[in-house]
Amino acid sequence: MEELYGSTLTEVSEKEVVKGTVVGISDRDVILNIGFKSDGLVPLSEFRDMPDLKVGDEVEVYVENQEDAGGQLILSRKKAKILTAWNNIQRALDEDLVIEGYVKRRTKGGLIVDIFGVEAFLPGSQIDVKPIRDFDIYVGKKMEVKVVKINYTNDNVVVSHKVLIEKDLEQQKQQILTNLEKGQVLEGVIKNMTNFGVFIDLGGVDGLLHITDISWGRINHPDEVLKLDQKVNIVVLDFDEDKKRISLGMKQLTPHPWDSLPAEIAPGSKVHGRIVNVADYGAFLELMPGVEGLIHVSEMSWSQHLRNPQDFIRIGDEIDAVVLTIDRDDRKMSLGIKQLSEDPWTKSDLLSKYAPGTRHKGIVRNLTNFGLFLELEEGIDGLVHVSDLSWTRKIKHPSEFTKVGEDLEVVVLELDPDSRRLALGHKQLEENPWDTFETIFTNGSVHRCTVISKNDKGATLELPYGLEGFSTLKNLTKEDGSVAEIGESLDFKVTEFSKDEKRIVLSHVKVYSDPEESRTKEKKAQQLAKSGDKAPAKEQERGATLGDLDALAALKEQFEENTKKNK
Repeated sequence: MEELYGSTLTEVSEKEVVKGTVVGISDRDVILNIGFKSDGLVPLSEFRDMPDLKVGDEVEVYVENQEDAGGQLILSRKKAKILTAWNNIQRALDEDLVIEGYVKRRTKGGLIVDIFGVEAFLPGSQIDVKPIRDFDIYVGKKMEVKVVKINYTNDNVVVSHKVLIEKDLEQQKQQILTNLEKGQVLEGVIKNMTNFGVFIDLGGVDGLLHITDISWGRINHPDEVLKLDQKVNIVVLDFDEDKKRISLGMKQLTPHPWDSLPAEIAPGSKVHGRIVNVADYGAFLELMPGVEGLIHVSEMSWSQHLRNPQDFIRIGDEIDAVVLTIDRDDRKMSLGIKQLSEDPWTKSDLLSKYAPGTRHKGIVRNLTNFGLFLELEEGIDGLVHVSDLSWTRKIKHPSEFTKVGEDLEVVVLELDPDSRRLALGHKQLEENPWDTFETIFTNGSVHRCTVISKNDKGATLELPYGLEGFSTLKNLTKEDGSVAEIGESLDFKVTEFSKDEKRIVLSHVKVYSDPEESRTKEKKAQQLAKSGDKAPAKEQERGATLGDLDALAALKEQFEENTKKNK
């Protein structure tokens, strides 16, 4: 009898999950038969998720104790659920299974998902392939996920929904890439936006819509015309199968604005537009989106001295212009602003206003080795040759006389409207003093000079009235055999005078070696001795010069004044 009874019982081990049958339900407990010698009790509170529980139902329970102090079998459904859940989670990870979870709430950086009764973490980056900005839309909904990580130490589980999408997208991607061809029109969603363009999701594969292919007109940033998550129609421009790069276009779906450009826009016509770009060489005027013309810097003003277009024009300015050339085939147009005003060189009063001999004042705009350019008015420039700056000074470069930006008074020497040439002079404001110098620095006349510089060829001398003369090195030898040095003042005799070349050649040697000069000195000394007058110290050292005369003294004063003014 004992053997027969024992064969009806099942061996049960503690700390394991077994199946039991509900044999009774009370107000507090559920009585379960697990085939053991006694029935077990489970608190009714552990069956809250089974409101329809009835006698005869089978449930899994955890054997905590085969027999407590009162001889009762102790079971737990809660622990059975936990143990079963972790077993299922581990199996889902090992076998890469797709399981269904319930999104319970939002947490920092992601969502909490209930899987098999265990709370798992779903990071925000693993929700979808595209960035998710609002996590709350998933709360309270079911979601298929895969287990990607288990940490038993902290009882943490990490799941992902993104891996499921990526698998589906990979299949879609291969299908899209297989059927992709240039010129194909597709629908996509703007996934990301940068300053150089936008990335569009074509349904598993991304393509780049460059900023220059968004609109026929100029835009500074894609967000001026597009928005994130916006659905757009685009056309495939190019496709690199090896690098899986897709170039997309949007403006190509609409006709080019040049094709609808009115026929009235032709050379000579007046147009209105907005400045959309300014470069060193000019500015671009947009007549309508996609139709632009270049205003070269040389066509902005009649003045030849406009160097930087940004000093004249700004992006966003709305201005009028004149069409100079237009090529509808190449879609190019050149425009001008200065043509809106009269060319100063064609004005009717030009010949009378700038007739030779008229005096004007202008601004020095440019300096060159051969002279300077003076702007008399906008568009009217004249050249002052370096030789026409001063009668007396030998100017090698205009920078010795003036500088850019300064005012300068001039006389018109020559006007050629056809060639747009205007010759100007500054020294002509005064009479040519060399006509007077010709009577002063006659050959053989002696003058007090100062050596101001020396080189291999000779020395430059400073003469009265701010003039400069030249002496060879051998003619610098003094009577005692020494050579005159820089800064030393001595008497020099004029040996050559050229008014045309403005050249005066002198010699100190001739002063004391010329017999005639010696006789003149001796004769003058005798006359002074007879008269009883004593010659001045300087007069005893050299002969009298014309510089002592009243008329020449006045002239000297005038020249010194002019020299100071020029300097």
